[in-house]
Amino acid sequence: MSERFATGATLTHESAKAALSAGLAQIASGATAVDCAPLTQFDSSALAVLLAWQRAASQRGAILNVVNLPAALASLARAYGVDSLLHERH
Repeated sequence: MSERFATGATLTHESAKAALSAGLAQIASGATAVDCAPLTQFDSSALAVLLAWQRAASQRGAILNVVNLPAALASLARAYGVDSLLHERH
């Protein structure tokens, strides 16, 4: 069973640094999935944080799955051309 952690409701430029640190701690403890269901307010910083979390997991030899990615954030990822980098699971 994978260890999953959840984003907060907001992941914007203002909260990105704290969210990044919190997620990195979860990944260091073995988390292999992040649940984006709580995410209601976000900007492109959310993509940067998700990708940084995935890099951290990869450095540990793991894959971080992204679940419940909001449609608007998935669309933003496509617009920036980074959607293929997200290990999104439905």
